[in-house]
Amino acid sequence: MIIGILAISSCKTEPENPLNSMTEDLKKKEVIYQVFTRLFGNTNDTNKPWGTKYENGVGKFNDFTDKALREIKDLGVTYVWYTGVPHHDVITDYTEYGISNDDPDVVKGRAGSPYAVKDYYNVNPDLAVDPAKRLEEFESLIKRTHEAGLKLLIDIVPNHVARNYKSLSKPEGYSDFGENDDTSAEYKRDNNFYYIPGESFKVPQWENGYQPLGGEAHPLLDGMFDENPAKWTGNGSR
Repeated sequence: MIIGILAISSCKTEPENPLNSMTEDLKKKEVIYQVFTRLFGNTNDTNKPWGTKYENGVGKFNDFTDKALREIKDLGVTYVWYTGVPHHDVITDYTEYGISNDDPDVVKGRAGSPYAVKDYYNVNPDLAVDPAKRLEEFESLIKRTHEAGLKLLIDIVPNHVARNYKSLSKPEGYSDFGENDDTSAEYKRDNNFYYIPGESFKVPQWENGYQPLGGEAHPLLDGMFDENPAKWTGNGSR
């Protein structure tokens, strides 16, 4: 009897660890890690309503260090999706870098919408340690990402741009969105936008006590925005 028990015990195998099986399955799939770039690495927890980037902090391209990317890779990730990279409207004064100020009357908050892009040929200056070298800092992030064995994605949504789209970085010979549009027509095949001929854009009447920037003064905050003729925004509003 004892011999029989020993024989059975010696033939018994350990149950397979389900985590090993899951890891093998992950190796066969692409795993995308989406990250709001301006939040990653920001350890400031002030969270002041309508606070500036200096008060509430903002993440930078440089916060994605070699170590951080290796640890993301170790999760089984194959792609990093950096959200909010293209240069979109923000309420921070970058005029010393040749960037025009954006109007709080048509910008969401201070950080802006990452899809209200004003220059598809450059990147968000908020995400750079040195805004003058913002493109170089992003290119360095691309290099670090690849060196970590990862691929990367960014958002490109060319039919959803800021009302004041104007590229400072476009290649020679290229035109801005709408630059060559016939604005006398509501629709034309070769136009980039739909227009409302004869009407100027009007800033909406805010409800429930809402005030842009929480009521803080700003040189462009006057309840108006110069756009004539008005464009259809693509979301059903004018």
